[in-house]
Amino acid sequence: MLKSLFNRWVFLVLMISVLVSLRRTPEKSIESETELTHPIFSVFLQKDLAQEDEASSGSILYLEYDYYRETCPEAEKIVSSRMARIYKEDQDVSAGLLRLFFHDCFIKGCDASLFLDDSNGNKSYLIERQAIPHTTLKGFDKIGLIKEELEMACPGVVSCADTLALATRDGILLAGGPYYPVFTGRRDSIRSYYQEAMAGVPGPDDNLNRILQLFSVRGFNDRETVSLLGAHNIGKISCQFIRSRLYNFNGTGQPDSTMTDDFLNEMRLNCQESNKNSVDVAPAPIRSRKMTELTAGMSYYQGLTSSISSGAGFDTHYFHSLLKGRGLLYSDQQLMADEKTADLVRAYASDDGTTFRVDFARAMVKLSILGVLYGSQGQVRTNCTLPVNNS
Repeated sequence: MLKSLFNRWVFLVLMISVLVSLRRTPEKSIESETELTHPIFSVFLQKDLAQEDEASSGSILYLEYDYYRETCPEAEKIVSSRMARIYKEDQDVSAGLLRLFFHDCFIKGCDASLFLDDSNGNKSYLIERQAIPHTTLKGFDKIGLIKEELEMACPGVVSCADTLALATRDGILLAGGPYYPVFTGRRDSIRSYYQEAMAGVPGPDDNLNRILQLFSVRGFNDRETVSLLGAHNIGKISCQFIRSRLYNFNGTGQPDSTMTDDFLNEMRLNCQESNKNSVDVAPAPIRSRKMTELTAGMSYYQGLTSSISSGAGFDTHYFHSLLKGRGLLYSDQQLMADEKTADLVRAYASDDGTTFRVDFARAMVKLSILGVLYGSQGQVRTNCTLPVNNS
């Protein structure tokens, strides 16, 4: 009885906190965020996810908020503090880690299999990180730095999967995104998944049916899919993912015919056919229209017309771009190809960003518990690249 009353009280207090968090733009310092010191709407999300999806409930029941409170009580503080220092030097880290986390979770769950080199020196054995969708991922070194600090404080305790999950959340918050709780207790995969990665990650030229199918088999509905794709609002898209649409769409030798001439010409100025530096960046936040690295790619903020007023951070300019027919990726613009997803795009673009931020936070919680290993499953790597027996 007392436990039930306590949970109801916590629920009310935390829901008020999360509404405040989601409606405002957080400060750029994680350490100043009081939200990081308590489980914002965790009771609400745990109950809601358990009702929505059996797979989600199975995972979340084996994870805990502040799982390391006894074994490594400073773990989350170490991650947030180090992320704040990294972000101060490299603001690209937020979008880089978000993309890294998404790719890891989408292939066999959030288990840090993407980091693992289990080839044992066999060059003919291809690891997950070598799969084509993963070759431009950035942020491995940043997670390595954070993991080293965690190992100094608590050797062999905090998994690489949890390190990535926490660092990604903190990076999103630093970039102006919403806070969401990260349940911890994940364990690390003992193998990588090259073949699965080759086929399981949405591609830049995928059509809407393919996109929705890839998300659906992992338990995400249309609304969650659109909100997660909205993460591109802090991303700089590499020309590698744009160029085929501009010059040789689907092997036709012609550009994507759905693009207007002015937008096509603008994108070609940024991503020229002869540019040989097309693999130089993964998505990275853009803070100004005056960025000079245009040949590296484009951001949705950069790609907006001057008629649209947009902030530089975690807002709704991605959705405004799609409404204008200015989706940088064919797969993004495909969200306007069907009324059910187009309605969601319009809804996210119609207010001050609150609807998107709430939905994105909830979808990120769901993504973060996808296919996790727990208990005696997997292992806790001391070096995220190597299995425990090789560390």
